[in-house]
Amino acid sequence: MKITRISVYQVDLPLEHPYWLSGGRLKFECLDATLVKLETDAGLIGWGEGTPWGHTYVPAHGPGIRAGIETMARFVLGLDPRKLLEVERAMDTALPGHLYAKSPIDMACWDIAGQAAGLPIADLMGGGSRTPRPIASSVGAKTIEETRAVLGLYRQRGYVAHSVKIGGDVERDIARIRDVEAQRRPDEIILYDVNRGWSRQQALRVMQATQDLRVMFEQPCETLDDIAALRPLHCAPVSVDESLVTLQDATRIARDGLAEIFGIKLNRVGGLTKAARMRDVALAHGIDMFVMATGGSVLADAEALHLAATIPDHACHAVWACQDMITTEIAGGRGPRNVDGHLHLPETPGLGVAPDEDAIGPAVATYKAPQ
Repeated sequence: MKITRISVYQVDLPLEHPYWLSGGRLKFECLDATLVKLETDAGLIGWGEGTPWGHTYVPAHGPGIRAGIETMARFVLGLDPRKLLEVERAMDTALPGHLYAKSPIDMACWDIAGQAAGLPIADLMGGGSRTPRPIASSVGAKTIEETRAVLGLYRQRGYVAHSVKIGGDVERDIARIRDVEAQRRPDEIILYDVNRGWSRQQALRVMQATQDLRVMFEQPCETLDDIAALRPLHCAPVSVDESLVTLQDATRIARDGLAEIFGIKLNRVGGLTKAARMRDVALAHGIDMFVMATGGSVLADAEALHLAATIPDHACHAVWACQDMITTEIAGGRGPRNVDGHLHLPETPGLGVAPDEDAIGPAVATYKAPQ
């Protein structure tokens, strides 16, 4: 089996509400999604998606994905998509770094490999837990009142896991954390996500002031060096996501005891193939995980769910998914959807969902294997 054609699509995914990170430092209203369609000489078709969270969140942006695919296409065409490591090495040779540009091709290859084997991706990867995974909300509010309102909306949708965005103002952050904890329900999972929005002194002040609550913080500072410097000075569990990019990052975090939780963002780390290695490092060191679609449609959510299903139930806290935040539907309601705040693994071989091509419009680029 060989890849014969790569088609690239650009889709705007407007957010239902303007979204703020780091206490209002960053604002987002629309995501720039790149969908990839891989066709093979065996008639199997795979779909992938790469949707960074805007252009200012991390070093990734939509036009960069499409430029990266143009650079890598001739190295990937003609390869067998079931040989994931060969495809990975070809992409890494053609374009060092730029992991976010490789993620949609990797995803599409896993989709084809699953279809060829007659198995969902999670089963093909050797996992496949059917325990529904909680969806983590994304509470990008700034005030106590706004936070209460957004949490209320997600609770009405059945959500039991929440990622509350904080950062930027020490006293406001402490007040919001205490207010959320005062109304936390017994079965809820709450992660306070700073998105690198604190300096070292700000992080230390908030984390020490809330020690009695025993809450979890995600990415409290910009770098792993910052997190390492604070590690001996507080007792709060820490999750790392924006600073978890490469396998070397994962091994450093595990070796030096920098975090108790990995937040694996699939587009950020380069897709399922690379993310699976980070999963194994985490499991070998007793580190729990959140699995996240960086952003995007139900395709990206499905990919995150497949990885989450390969993690033992006790070690996977939740899956962050974006589908309830966007207003554009590209798959006609198919694929894993919110059911009482949880996602259920598709039984369909491969990814388990494909877009409606009428809904995504014509390809913006097409690359073909030489005849």
